[in-house]
Amino acid sequence: MKQLLLIGIGPGNPRQITLEAVDALNRVQVFFVLDKGAAKDELLQLRKDILERYILHANYRLVQVEDPQRDGTASDYVGAVHDWHHARATLYAQLIESELAEGECGAFLLWGEPTLYDSTLRILDRVQAGGVGIELEIIPGISSVQALAARHRIPLNRIGEPLTVLPGRRLGEQTQIDNLVVMLDGQCAFATLDDPELMIYWGAYLGTADEMLIAGPLHAVRAQILAQREQARARKGWIMDTYLLRRPL
Repeated sequence: MKQLLLIGIGPGNPRQITLEAVDALNRVQVFFVLDKGAAKDELLQLRKDILERYILHANYRLVQVEDPQRDGTASDYVGAVHDWHHARATLYAQLIESELAEGECGAFLLWGEPTLYDSTLRILDRVQAGGVGIELEIIPGISSVQALAARHRIPLNRIGEPLTVLPGRRLGEQTQIDNLVVMLDGQCAFATLDDPELMIYWGAYLGTADEMLIAGPLHAVRAQILAQREQARARKGWIMDTYLLRRPL
């Protein structure tokens, strides 16, 4: 049976790799690396740096392929995501069949936590449903949500109160925001909120040398976040950020 590991590598700081992840890295013969284009070469290099730092042998290889892109202009968001997942599933099935021998162990290195806002598990469900035999194992990682709270020195939960986590495209549907984490907000949905009581705890490139942190009343720091976010994205060509919105008790 072919083994496949999904290894959470944290939000960007190589020191946030768990001991379990280090052990897992040293079991792998084939690492599948998705190339997301020149603008995100830095993310690819970070993965390679992690391998060089923690793997104690040279008996592994990288299989690097171009990552299919989601149609960001499609009006049907869910349909576009399904099409994107189908393209990725087709690619993953081909890689596993052609690049991973029986008895070998392969792996994908996934930012943050493999079970939180990452599509790889769903895609591999499709691969397995299509008849590709793999033994799948998940190695949990530190998520950007955990890193955000730690860097701002705040607890995520409050006593007796739920914590909601959602993508930026769903923020506008919320009629009441009390304690809410937003991820994948490429359109900066927070900028449309007018509630004067909301606090925001924002972070980008968490755990890296380029880390950015801003916190305060949303109405007071909104423009600062937008400006610094745009400057950073223009400078680096990409940005990964998340934030917590909270109404004071």
